[in-house]
Amino acid sequence: MREKFGVLICVWIMLLGNCLGRFVVEENSLKVTSPGSIKGVYECAIGNFGVPQYGGTLVGTVVYPKANQGACKIFDEFDISFKSKPGGLPTFLLVNRGDCFFTLKAWNAQKAGAAAVLVADNQDESLITMDTPEDKNASAKYLQNITIPSALISKSLGDSLKKAITFGEMVKISLDWTESIPHPDERVEYEFWTNSNDECGPKCDSQMEFVKNFKGAAQVLEQKGYTQFIPHYITWYCPEAFLLSERCKSQCINHGRYCAPDPEQDFSKGYDGKDVVVQNLRQACFFKVANESRKPWLWWDYVTDFALRCPMKEKKYTKDCADKVIQSLGVDLTKIDKCIGDTEADEENPVLKAEQDAQIGKGSRGDVTILPTLVINNRQYRGKLDKGAVLKAICAGFQETTEPTICLSKVYMLCAPLFTNERNERVKSASLGIKIIPETF
Repeated sequence: MREKFGVLICVWIMLLGNCLGRFVVEENSLKVTSPGSIKGVYECAIGNFGVPQYGGTLVGTVVYPKANQGACKIFDEFDISFKSKPGGLPTFLLVNRGDCFFTLKAWNAQKAGAAAVLVADNQDESLITMDTPEDKNASAKYLQNITIPSALISKSLGDSLKKAITFGEMVKISLDWTESIPHPDERVEYEFWTNSNDECGPKCDSQMEFVKNFKGAAQVLEQKGYTQFIPHYITWYCPEAFLLSERCKSQCINHGRYCAPDPEQDFSKGYDGKDVVVQNLRQACFFKVANESRKPWLWWDYVTDFALRCPMKEKKYTKDCADKVIQSLGVDLTKIDKCIGDTEADEENPVLKAEQDAQIGKGSRGDVTILPTLVINNRQYRGKLDKGAVLKAICAGFQETTEPTICLSKVYMLCAPLFTNERNERVKSASLGIKIIPETF
């Protein structure tokens, strides 16, 4: 089975693997409105790719293909199209789990004209998070081009939908993301769990591309007090039995307390995991010092400048290069060095200790287990790491009528595909200078 989903990592995976913990699958609501025999509300797990319609709903009819039911091949080979006819409802494609990556199923469905893809589980189990493939050899060209939402549904619901479709009944459903992001007040709090490593393949590339593209919007939101942003970094500890091993020594700092995997997965060359931990710590300390000087948004400048000027491939992933970037931004280098402390000392580092504590979920958030991870109002974001998609999710986190101008702008509307929701109608009409009074029923 070539599919990947979220797994919880509690100790350094390069040594021992994983352990038990609390992983929260982010869900949205699926409402079957017809046929009457299966009418009801069901839960489904949001896929960690594509663009979930945070803050809105999407209504469509479900189609289960007669061929290519796993959606592992392009539908053109079977002369099948799911494009909606003029005036018709969007098509939600129901496919079977298994035989290929979740992302490939979504991509093939999208190319065939589907507006969303529902993956029916092939076994009775709790819902899981569908994630992007980790295999570096897997084709990643299409991953960032997936724009339709995806969801995993239970085997029992999948069987019911298939049965209804087989009997010729029209299956109409509504996918609802209105409560996927809480929106309690006029400020959104969000975290970005990231990594300074730039040699981890497609995920590192897309992560850095997102940071560069989202920087402007993030800084506007932060400078005007609409959001409170905090960057975070995952580290693992080295088990006591391995503290004297060469792997622990090369991949950890502070005597095995804080570790990261080797960037190239090759212990004989290039940078070590401990180099990544130190640069992660430097970025965390940069944010701490900048935040204390009431300029937390400078973190976005530092991270993008460091990635541009200090890449691993050019052998510039060093303290000297990082210091030059810090000095160019006018942040106190002495305070940052003091924050970093002695990475060789047999003692805890307060910043990294706090980061490890923050990895453990609180309330409804769950443990952070996937890199990169965005947490908005204490809920883990699922979907494409893209400026438009993330901005839409953040805008959905504001209490209605309190959204900042950037959420009402034409730029935002261009980034956010149309979906049905009273809030979205108000946002759209505000950008056009039209006032709409919500109907009451």
